[in-house]
Order: sequence, then structure tokens, then C-alpha cells
Amino acid sequence: MDLIRILFAILLPPVGVFLQVGLGLHFWINILLTLLGYIPGIIHAVWIIAKR
Repeated sequence: MDLIRILFAILLPPVGVFLQVGLGLHFWINILLTLLGYIPGIIHAVWIIAKR
């Protein structure tokens, strides 16, 4: 299941975070990071998935 989450994190970072933590603080932070720059959103999403 982590492989699917990481694939989503690369393609659509907020979806990967949502699948891991739901509609929490990290989801909204990831939306903001993705809007500010796609790469920071990916890094944050992969970090959240790897951390949990």
C-alpha cells in the first residue's frame, strides 16, 4: 500500500498525504506547498508517508 501512496505523492502530492493522514493539518500544509511549488509538495508528501 505504501508504494501506491508514494506513486500518488509523486503525481498528486495532496492525494498521497490524504491517503496517509486524512484531512488533517499535514494535508493542508501539503496543499499550500504544492501551490507554492510542485517539488516542495512532493518532498513533504514522501516525507509524511515515509515517517508513518
